[in-house]
Amino acid sequence: MVGKPSPNAKPVVRFAEPPWNEQSAPWRQIDAQLSHDHLAREIRQAMTHLDLTELYDSYAGRGKAPHRPDLMLAIVLFELRRGQRQPSQWFQDTQENCALWWLGYGMHPSRSCWYEFRDRTGPYLDRLNRHVLHQALDVGLTRVERGALDGSAVAANASRRRLLNAERLQQRLHQLKAARQDDVQGNSPAEVPAWMAKTPRSRTAQHERYRQAQEHLAQLQVANQPYSPSERRAPDKIVVSTGDPEAALGMDKDHVFRPLYTLQTVRDVDSPCILSYDVFAQATDAGTLPLMLERTKQLTGRRLKDVLVDSGYVTGIDLALCAQEGVTLYGPWKTNDVSTPKATPLFPKAQFQWLPELETYRCPAGQVLKRVGRETYVRSGGREEVVVRYGVKGSTCHACPLRPQCTTSHKGGRSIRRSEHEDVIIAHQAWMETEEAKAVYRLRGQTIEIVFADFKEHRGLRRFSGRGLARARMELALEVLVHNLLVLHRFSNQKHNVQETNPKLENIAA
Repeated sequence: MVGKPSPNAKPVVRFAEPPWNEQSAPWRQIDAQLSHDHLAREIRQAMTHLDLTELYDSYAGRGKAPHRPDLMLAIVLFELRRGQRQPSQWFQDTQENCALWWLGYGMHPSRSCWYEFRDRTGPYLDRLNRHVLHQALDVGLTRVERGALDGSAVAANASRRRLLNAERLQQRLHQLKAARQDDVQGNSPAEVPAWMAKTPRSRTAQHERYRQAQEHLAQLQVANQPYSPSERRAPDKIVVSTGDPEAALGMDKDHVFRPLYTLQTVRDVDSPCILSYDVFAQATDAGTLPLMLERTKQLTGRRLKDVLVDSGYVTGIDLALCAQEGVTLYGPWKTNDVSTPKATPLFPKAQFQWLPELETYRCPAGQVLKRVGRETYVRSGGREEVVVRYGVKGSTCHACPLRPQCTTSHKGGRSIRRSEHEDVIIAHQAWMETEEAKAVYRLRGQTIEIVFADFKEHRGLRRFSGRGLARARMELALEVLVHNLLVLHRFSNQKHNVQETNPKLENIAA
């Protein structure tokens, strides 16, 4: 007697069989035409390194039989490698490209199917990338010891001309609400402005985006309040993008003010692997160093020993964090560059001697500065830094013969600020002057810059195709997946070929 299935048992998912198999005449004809090193063949072979169990399990087993996710993912990776980023383009290419017919055994998913599959893969991409990186560690491709970190701005899928302040956004929300009420009653809206969506369904989606934009705008106004009056923006000058409310507003690489995201990657210095990645809804790299160090540990299971960065990542807070975590940071300390040198340069801070026993400074003229204030600055990411200010009375400075070289103030005297992380800052500046540090730092330009050149020039990642932070992260994760997957596959093949040619090398290595 057969027992009843458990009510909690997961139904068996039946996937649609592709039109062809490897014995089909059309498939064999295309197979004969593809070169032995064709990208489609390489993608299919590299897919053997992926564990797609969780992706398969994400299907519920109800409704029409879905297409096999391994074939769809292979097509997506192939398309991304060719710079085709949009699901609508994937749909078109599966109708026209014989290499995709070969890769997908002749299947032709619908346009909506490709959009649904893109969103379905999102939750599993970190795990797939983690699995590939762990294999790279196991075969000796990378040791995850030295990484180069940098970021780059990428345009969001939103118009730079549709930025609204609170007043205009409220007016449009009021008009959208009135139009949707007419839609519910089955009536056509009395007025449909050029900016408003033209169908009831699209107006519903537009209303949701505008509502998200209103919430995001309220957060921006709250964040604007703590600034000093001189730095605080007027409420009507704070704007938000209605096409992609999550996107930050800033200047891109072409000096265009637009909605954008900042992507961050850590590239292995000793191999072509990308060790970690993320996308941030901000226009700069500020505050991303500790987050990327943690991301690298999450994806690889190891902490970096050395990190190569530019000056934007080298702050007192980040240096203190790296010292605490045992990470050596390679990067120049930021300096205030000036276009024209001053006629009489003032004494730099380094000319003032720190007296640890007195916890103060001595100026070049021999005067001991006094502590005159303590300030707390809020840095990027909400982090706080305490800065102590030391100074000399104005009368003392005015009587000093070195005054023209020390200060330009006509009333007060010279003052010096000292961060709570000053010791690690000074140690870092001295370390970066050594030949050892300079030699290591020269490797940065040979590693991380190549990543963004490849993504933007060869893969077309100059503008995200999806809207929202989640889809932006998804697109970057897919790019990293196909990059690392091919790097691992080529390395494994090369290692296998060497062992076949010289079987004794394996015994020697062991």
